[in-house]
Amino acid sequence: MAAQGEPDVLVVGAGPVGLFTALWLAEGGVKVVIIDQAGRTTTSSHACAIHRRTLKLLDRIGLAREVLAHGRPIDSVGVYDRRKRLGEMRLPADSEGFPLAVVLPQSTLEQLLEQRLNHHYGVSVGWRHRLSRIEQHDLEVTATVEELAEVGTGHIIAHWELVVKQTHVQPGFIVGADGHGSQVRQQVGIGYQEVGGAEAFEIYDLALDHEIEPEQRVVLDTVVSSFCWPLPGCGCRWSFQMLPDPRSAEFPEKGRRLWRSQNETTDRVSKDRAQSLIRARVPWFDASVGEATWSATVTFERRLATVFGRGRCWLAGDAAHQTSPTGMQSMNVGMCEAADLAETMTKILRRNAPLERLERYNEQWREEWQRLLGIKGTLRPLESSRQWTKERCGQLLPCLPASGDNMGSLLNSIGLQWLP
Repeated sequence: MAAQGEPDVLVVGAGPVGLFTALWLAEGGVKVVIIDQAGRTTTSSHACAIHRRTLKLLDRIGLAREVLAHGRPIDSVGVYDRRKRLGEMRLPADSEGFPLAVVLPQSTLEQLLEQRLNHHYGVSVGWRHRLSRIEQHDLEVTATVEELAEVGTGHIIAHWELVVKQTHVQPGFIVGADGHGSQVRQQVGIGYQEVGGAEAFEIYDLALDHEIEPEQRVVLDTVVSSFCWPLPGCGCRWSFQMLPDPRSAEFPEKGRRLWRSQNETTDRVSKDRAQSLIRARVPWFDASVGEATWSATVTFERRLATVFGRGRCWLAGDAAHQTSPTGMQSMNVGMCEAADLAETMTKILRRNAPLERLERYNEQWREEWQRLLGIKGTLRPLESSRQWTKERCGQLLPCLPASGDNMGSLLNSIGLQWLP
């Protein structure tokens, strides 16, 4: 970390949510330091979808048009079963011309955020820095940060080991945007409750013989469901829900190195497996698969932090919640949380607002996640709703690329009401 003096805020985690938090803080004139134990932003091309609600926030810091230029706009959600298309969901037209969502590689999104943070505000990410301890005080918090350096030793066979240097930082606040295994959450002693059963997925990024329609496809079955996102160019991501396997990895690791391992046998097996699942589950899908460019088998748990922060340590993004990847809600709502948290901290640090304002942040976003996770509220079809809507309304909520008011509008487009 190269900051002069103590920062106002230490952000832990330099994924999309952490970078977005640092940007909003810097925009408000707050001195921010951001660290991550990885060596760089992700180098993988794994797709992510940016919701309209998030695009509006990106627009306020001048990044929405760049994101749109690098991505594939999505106009609607098509709902299917194994045999046919059942219907579609759309949002009303947007005054700024933003689509329902835009799909782009996560690596591109992180690079755009990091470049903006560095070029406009002179803030560089402290890569290879790991939070190891937190001590809270009334007016500040002390964080112990370990600087990690890979050093090659040995002569004939190189051996890599980590050399650690410890420093102590005393920011006004710490933001934990450090993912599902959050050190901030664990250090502060915040519970992480399981609120639903685990969901397992086989995920495939596929090259296709032609560009498919600009819609997210949600295929609802009685036991397991399937989901398709079109990718920029001629490609798509299929996520097939499976019965949970306790041996599968919880989350795919982010690629942080500059090399890519190529295994033709594995790629061929992935392609064959993806084609087999497509034939069995979505025989109406008519695009031919050229190759599987990436695949993973992952299990996601549905979890929610018991509180979004304590004292001067607060959480945003996956550090505070987990859900399935089908609607890409966790990252998007996390970025909305990041903007709200950064604005609240800016008011406390720069305008002498009371510390208690952070309690409102906790209440607002826990309540939103209680709705998104199905803990609070219910979906109710109107009498005029189509039969498939009435039968499958309970499956739809986590699948949709929306939250907040946009979620309500999307559900209303097929005759569903979201009731307290």
